[in-house]
Amino acid sequence: MKRIATIQAVAVLLVSIVCSMSCRKEAGPAPAGTLLFRFDGNPRELSKVSREMPDTNDFLITVTDEGGSVIFDGIYCDLPESMEVPSGSYGIFVRSGDFSGLEFSSPQYGDEQCVVVPPDGVMTVELGCRQINSGIRLDIAPGFLSVYPEGVLFLKAGGERLMYSYSEKRIAYFSPGQVSLVLLDGGKETVLLTRTLAAQEILTLRVSVSEDQASKGIRINLDTARVWTNETYRLGGGDSKGGSYEDALTVNQALASVGREDVWVSGFIVGGDLTSANASFSPPFKSASNLLLGPRSSSASRDNCIAVQLPAGDVRDALNLAMHPELLGRLVCLNGDIESSYYGMVGLKSVSDFVLR
Repeated sequence: MKRIATIQAVAVLLVSIVCSMSCRKEAGPAPAGTLLFRFDGNPRELSKVSREMPDTNDFLITVTDEGGSVIFDGIYCDLPESMEVPSGSYGIFVRSGDFSGLEFSSPQYGDEQCVVVPPDGVMTVELGCRQINSGIRLDIAPGFLSVYPEGVLFLKAGGERLMYSYSEKRIAYFSPGQVSLVLLDGGKETVLLTRTLAAQEILTLRVSVSEDQASKGIRINLDTARVWTNETYRLGGGDSKGGSYEDALTVNQALASVGREDVWVSGFIVGGDLTSANASFSPPFKSASNLLLGPRSSSASRDNCIAVQLPAGDVRDALNLAMHPELLGRLVCLNGDIESSYYGMVGLKSVSDFVLR
């Protein structure tokens, strides 16, 4: 079995710093303790992508002490069942394989933990196995080439650049952060859109030619998987997106569209009981007058969410979590006005219509 080199030095350094801050090193030899390792079952989220989860025996694992020194660096199947170590803090870094930049068909799974081994005690490390990079896939309509015969599509992320051919079906993976879709046509580069994705998020963009040939626009729709998102984008289409629930703004787009009125926004119902600083993300809920709309169903903080005011009447009766806690996690499209502040957040007010997905 091929042995693989060390895992990213920067990550090792960062977690080592955290470990050193969390546990103060005592003078003299520390009493010994024991480290045990095991994977915490199978991943909870299975992808639609036709790729099996990699064998955890082949995962790369690095263990560092609180000073940053490496005490094990290899593959999981070569890791001792138990390790007797001095008591103190340890950084654990697990990866399904090396990954850097922007690559096709390269999902990366793993975990990072900082644990404390007690004197004369045992610390069992439950290793997670979740996707830790992000992905994007393009589905390019056949008519695209006829309108842009010299056009070439590229993805840009983390300083890397990857050409995406019209027939390409694979997912391009990149480290969590920003990714841009770029059109090169007639020697001129145009950034069509830029999105910020977290670990586990897979963005599928359906790229088609706008029906309005006079504007020579590009239309982009989305699909879902792992943590999938949905949106539409039209090059040269102005503010036409959001005009219907089928073409609703995503939460991220709505956050950048303050001031628009009578617009459709699509997102997941993730919480309620809003105050100026807090929100509740689990039942029971008390307030019937507001919701929190998130970019994904697993959102568990106010960051990147939109506050929704539920007006008295049919909308409130149908959507409030106090009466309908079963709606938590549901995808909904709402029609209203995007305003700059509602409970200290960007808010959707004057909601007049909705569609539950």
